[in-house]
Amino acid sequence: MKKIVLISCVSQKLHNKAKAKDLYISTLFKLNLQFAKKMKPDEIFILSAKYGLLGLDDEIEPYNLTLNNMSAKNRKSWADGIIKQLRSETDLKNDHFVILAGDRYRKYLISELVSYEIPLKGLPIGKQLQYLKRHLNDD
Repeated sequence: MKKIVLISCVSQKLHNKAKAKDLYISTLFKLNLQFAKKMKPDEIFILSAKYGLLGLDDEIEPYNLTLNNMSAKNRKSWADGIIKQLRSETDLKNDHFVILAGDRYRKYLISELVSYEIPLKGLPIGKQLQYLKRHLNDD
């Protein structure tokens, strides 16, 4: 069983092409990425509203698209694409997924995953930041 971390994209981005891990510049994204790395997972992927499933080193252009403004039908279609990509990269039945993403990014994904956890579930942004900072300082 591999541990896979999924982090959602954020609206704050650089204004130029960059590796996915560097393009997203919000404090929440940076803390999520540090938290993900601290777990020492087998893989970390970013859930991009525009590009789908991204590796940390995938080079992409900045964009202005979020699932938060999409219809449920479009979010479901996006999630179907993510599941298809995850199937080629992971074992949906046997791998364990840690999801660091809001409800709109995970809603249609979790029904396809057998083993998963959502450590920040139900927390507003401020509480998410507190949780991440607290856990990053637990050494």
